[in-house]
Amino acid sequence: RYERAVSMHNAAREMVFVAEQGVMADKNRLDPTWQEMLNHATCKVNEAEEERLRSEREHQRVTQLCQQAEAKVQALQKSLKRVIVKSKPYFELKAQFNQILEEHKAKVTALERSVSQAKTRYSVALRNLEQISEQIHARRLQRLIVRRASPVGAETSPRHTGTEGGDTNLGVECPPSDTLSVLSLQTIASDLQKFDSVEHLLGLSDATSLNNDELEEREQRRGGPG
Repeated sequence: RYERAVSMHNAAREMVFVAEQGVMADKNRLDPTWQEMLNHATCKVNEAEEERLRSEREHQRVTQLCQQAEAKVQALQKSLKRVIVKSKPYFELKAQFNQILEEHKAKVTALERSVSQAKTRYSVALRNLEQISEQIHARRLQRLIVRRASPVGAETSPRHTGTEGGDTNLGVECPPSDTLSVLSLQTIASDLQKFDSVEHLLGLSDATSLNNDELEEREQRRGGPG
């Protein structure tokens, strides 16, 4: 405040000097513009002078308080010299541990940021896996619809009868494809009901192999020797 008041006071004094020069130049007539400028500059000088004096008094008061505080510090330092020497290691360690604590806080903040980024990537990966799962189910249903839409005459193969040996069956009956389609449809429906997320991908190969084994056993039982 004191420095600002001093600069304002110097600027106002320069303005007064310029206004006085303008007034002195026109001695024969009084210009109201120069008079107004001189009055304004004079007011500014007075205000800046008052502010400078107030700041100077405030500076003196604060300086006196500071000197008293420094004298008190010197007296306490002389009277409590042993205590200060004993407690000095504590404050030094406290400063060191505070610095270490700030470093650990910075590391924790960085790790929290990394965790949030990893969670974001994990959620994106889960969404992608769910989309892949839905695509797999859609493909399986599409294949099933194609199988169901095949011609009826292609489902079974005719029996071959011999001309010389009488009514002897030389061929083997093929299992009806409707049964296989129904079993596949039941498997897909059970998978869709049990699993809403990507967990069904874990046991998908095992379930498919088990269903294929069961179908082969049924084929062998139905076919048998001709």
